[in-house]
Formats: sequence, C-alpha cells, structure tokens
Amino acid sequence: MLLAELEVFHTRPAVPTRRVSLGNLVLPVSPPPGFGGLLLGAVVANHISGVDDDMHGDIARLINEIENAQRVVQPRLRHRFQADRHGLSHSRHQMIGRNDEIEFEFGTTGSDLAQVLGAVYAVERLEQSSRRVVAPVLTKALRWRGPIGPALVAYLAGAQSTALASLADPRGWAMAILGFPPDSAEPSKRAILKNYRLRMRDVHPDHGGEAQNASKAILDLNEARRILSGVPV
Repeated sequence: MLLAELEVFHTRPAVPTRRVSLGNLVLPVSPPPGFGGLLLGAVVANHISGVDDDMHGDIARLINEIENAQRVVQPRLRHRFQADRHGLSHSRHQMIGRNDEIEFEFGTTGSDLAQVLGAVYAVERLEQSSRRVVAPVLTKALRWRGPIGPALVAYLAGAQSTALASLADPRGWAMAILGFPPDSAEPSKRAILKNYRLRMRDVHPDHGGEAQNASKAILDLNEARRILSGVPV
C-alpha cells in the first residue's frame, strides 16, 4: 500500500546546468507529521551523507526560510528550482505499508543533493500550518547517520512505536492497545493507569506472558499510555 510519494526531477549528471523540479507528490501530513513528513525526512536522511559537509548549513537555512514562508533567492546550493520539467530526468521515492510495517523505496537516479533539495522544496507545497510541523522533521533528518528503518521512523515521528497503525491513528491505536472501546469517551488518567497496569501484568513473562513477544508488547503499552496521557516525547 502506497503511503507517500515524492517525485524529484533533476538534470542528468552530464549536464552542466543544475536544475531541480517536482513531479507527483503524495504527502499526507495528518496526524502530524504524517506519512508525507516521514517520507521527506527519510529522503533527506538517506541522501545527506552524500552531500558535501560545507553545504549542510545552507540546507538548514533553506529549510528555515521555507518553514517561515520567506522568499528563496535562486539559484541555491548550485541548483535552480523551477516549475518546468522539460528535458529533466527524475527520481521517485515511496513509503510503502506492508502488513503493519513501513518500508522505504528510493528510486534515486540523480545526485544526493538533488534529492535533498527536492524533499526540502516539497515542504513549500504544504499549507503554512503543516510546514511548521514538517520542516523540523527535515532538520532532524540532517543529523541522522544510522540505518533507514524503524529507528529512523521513531526518531522522525517522535514516537516509540513504529507500527503502521500507531502512526496512522495514534489515539485509536492507543485505545485498542489499552483495551478501551474505540468509540468510547476520552479515558481519565486513573482509567488509563488502571488498564495499563492490567495489560502490563498480562504481557509480562513473570505473569505468564510470552517471553518472545514481551519486549514489543511492553514498548507498545508504554507508548499507548504516553499518547493517551498527552505526555510529550
């Protein structure tokens, strides 16, 4: 299942004039930062190591300018951003949901810098309120140097669980994890703590829970309690 998509148009490696444009965009941003925000962050994280270190500061400034709807003077970082895609090659990056897991597919055919710039300029296509949520995700991605997988998703989303359901509908997922009916009213802190303790006892190996699945179950319960309690990460 396609969750998000970014298509970046760019000049071919042999062409001296460097240009970047955007193609098809599927960037849902609700609940924040949304699958779109996570994909843009993953594109940056996946390609930033291939960008010269002396450009990282300018990329961070460009993200800040776009977040604040400031005028971006062209060209930037040796590339001109434009609407025309004629004669350009393209790369397509996708975020895919398989079962309850998230995977990234990077179809990179151009330079790493072109991909990063494409992700940054895609933020400009979002509503201003969404820019202020998604732009910091890209700033965080600039600092990532680990593998592109669950740990990155958790880092970008500011969450402990990377299950697809927990990112698509955090509250609904948390209600189900803690045993509350999905259409019930907002549970009190007392009710949240009570269900959390009951579920924790059920999954803990010391009380008969399966040791093989205990670690993930405990992690999910902690995350569900955090979400419903409104505790920031």
